[in-house]
Amino acid sequence: MQPVKIGLLGLGTVGGWTVNVLARNAQEITRRAGRGIEVGKAFTRSPDKPRICPTEHIELVTDPWQVVEDSSIDIVVELIGGTSPALELVMRAIELGKHVVTANKALIALHGNEIFAKASEQGVMVTFEAAVAGGIPIIKVLREGLAGNQIEWIAGIINGSGNFILTEMRDQGREFADVLGEAQALGYAEADPTFDVEGIDAAHKLTILAAIAFGIPLQFESVYTEGITRITPEDVCYAAELGYRIKHLGVARRAAQGVELRVHPCLIPERRLLANVDGVMNAVVVSGDAVGPTLYYGPGAGAEPTASAVVADLVDVVRMMTADPEHRVPHLAFQPEALSDLPALPISEIETAYYLRLTVADQPGVLADIARILADQGISIEAVIQKEARPGQTEVPLIFLTHRVKERQLNAAASHIEAMPSVKEPLHRIRLETLE
Repeated sequence: MQPVKIGLLGLGTVGGWTVNVLARNAQEITRRAGRGIEVGKAFTRSPDKPRICPTEHIELVTDPWQVVEDSSIDIVVELIGGTSPALELVMRAIELGKHVVTANKALIALHGNEIFAKASEQGVMVTFEAAVAGGIPIIKVLREGLAGNQIEWIAGIINGSGNFILTEMRDQGREFADVLGEAQALGYAEADPTFDVEGIDAAHKLTILAAIAFGIPLQFESVYTEGITRITPEDVCYAAELGYRIKHLGVARRAAQGVELRVHPCLIPERRLLANVDGVMNAVVVSGDAVGPTLYYGPGAGAEPTASAVVADLVDVVRMMTADPEHRVPHLAFQPEALSDLPALPISEIETAYYLRLTVADQPGVLADIARILADQGISIEAVIQKEARPGQTEVPLIFLTHRVKERQLNAAASHIEAMPSVKEPLHRIRLETLE
């Protein structure tokens, strides 16, 4: 049987390693897929640039449309990133009846609904394992491995740059800005780190995970997103004193009134496995009603782990190319007509416990006054850290851990607390998850 011809949109590090993995494991891939997989054409802006992969048998072009329009190409692999022209290229490939493999989380999170609708109409597949958590096959787990479960919740460290920063702040006591600079120097964070440190990258990935877990449309605009820029070494130390570690989590949870979709810093009990995932590694906990909590750990980025996921998708597509489209695994795990209209809950209606840090005047009665305001809003206190003032110091930190409460109640309490003359800075909050 003739090999399947693929076209690469992008021949950078991930594209190059995709070529390498296909060549290195060609015999094994053919045994798994039932047919060989060969790169026929690749788009690159710099065809004469030295490559990490052999290109003598690949036609290099500087116009991506030449890859998409080539009638000999069966599968288009989109690795250029961003949403334009990636969206236009992918939609054209689908119109021409070509299957698509992509590593582009922003493209799927923002435009996946229209892409999948078009793909279903044309009877082609769009696969995107590499878009979330790099080399961890979490999409396949949710779409297939846990198909017998009702997924209750997902919590994941799904951005390696942010996890590296928080790990260094904890282990070395360093400031956020200092570690961010190192992350950029090491290539873990981009020159513009906004997507990583403000949670946008993680929100793209959580959008995809939640849609597959709960059978809902992709809705990036509904994800509450908060970054890690306000986390201080003092927060990390106080969390440790209370028995917790701070991680930047994506959380999706099924609730009675809808689904929670949120990305934010979070205190996790230090005994939890997720609290001990360090450096640039990713990990996702998925809790199903039948299986209980399950943990998936591995490299969340990097050229070769991402290429591993791209090639796995290629094998899946080749296996299913001749199958009746109605008997393929649906793009978002559930049949398109069976997607739920469960609403995404606003952050004000989400219930968690909280870590609260205040800077207050060192005078009698302040703690009692704050405790009274919290009690008036139905917020009970689990723990307090009150530090003694040093000689000459007139302000001290005051730390609270609360029991679970809705965010709107905490918002009401915060407005009263911040109005107190003895409170010198806005209240700083970090949500807390026990992952039980």
